[in-house]
Amino acid sequence: MRSPFFYVVLLVLVVLDGWLLSHPNLIGRAGVFFFDYTYLETFPKALGTVAVVAGLALLIAGLARQLGQAIGIGLVVALLALSGYWLIDSFTTYNAGVYKLTGAGFRAGAILLPGICFLIFGEKLLTLIQGKSAR
Repeated sequence: MRSPFFYVVLLVLVVLDGWLLSHPNLIGRAGVFFFDYTYLETFPKALGTVAVVAGLALLIAGLARQLGQAIGIGLVVALLALSGYWLIDSFTTYNAGVYKLTGAGFRAGAILLPGICFLIFGEKLLTLIQGKSAR
């Protein structure tokens, strides 16, 4: 059985990310309004958005075990690489240009979301490589 510590940390990160994304500064609020990011307007909407993304990542990572160890590892490695690219791209995007003006908390929240996916797929990869049961 997995340690519940991973899920407690994941829950804390999801709540923190939802809070950070729902609290941009004045320029960030104008951007959220102008670009019609309705899924980030309030804390419950932002928390729901982050929870859905993290839940889907957990679901996909959990289904990878059902495909067999070799295919599962290949799928999780591909998803880990994709989420790593997304993390680097988010970091460079949100630390340049107009996004620099949206507030440090909002930028940290936008960068944390791909970091959560990277964490989920990295943990699943370690679990698959070690051959531990996911139950």
